[in-house]
Amino acid sequence: MRLTPAAVVLALLAGCGFQLRGQAQLPFETLFIPGNTPLAVELKRNVRAASTTRLVGSPGEAQAVFGLTQEQRDKIILSFNTAGRVSEYQLRYRVGFRVTDSKGGQVYLPTSEIQLTRDVSYSDEQVLAKEAEEQQLYRDMQRDMVQLILRRLVTAKPVQPQIE
Repeated sequence: MRLTPAAVVLALLAGCGFQLRGQAQLPFETLFIPGNTPLAVELKRNVRAASTTRLVGSPGEAQAVFGLTQEQRDKIILSFNTAGRVSEYQLRYRVGFRVTDSKGGQVYLPTSEIQLTRDVSYSDEQVLAKEAEEQQLYRDMQRDMVQLILRRLVTAKPVQPQIE
């Protein structure tokens, strides 16, 4: 009797198509990601952990080179309270990137841009707490950005060389 509810739950999960994320199948054997920015470090860590693609130390050794074209954080006022003070901000995190071969001639993934936004309330009485919340939201957006970049990298299509 105790196993019946568990069996029903397992049958429903199997029937809905649920499956764990698993490894990302990047279409490159080797990849070079330049820089030591927090985004680049997080991206390198995720590529190592979630794919079979090997990271290399120089662009000359790589089948593909990830290039960061822009990384920008913005804080925009969304609303004011009745006293004319800011009551809400919108945090924006924008990243542009492209993937080419080691010489830059073959483009595997054209220049793409991803933008994430988060709304955050603000209070003059809680300045330190709101600054900490803002930093935490930017860190969360960076983690989300890395996952979105990985999903885009999976869709990159390297052109196979013609054999004559």
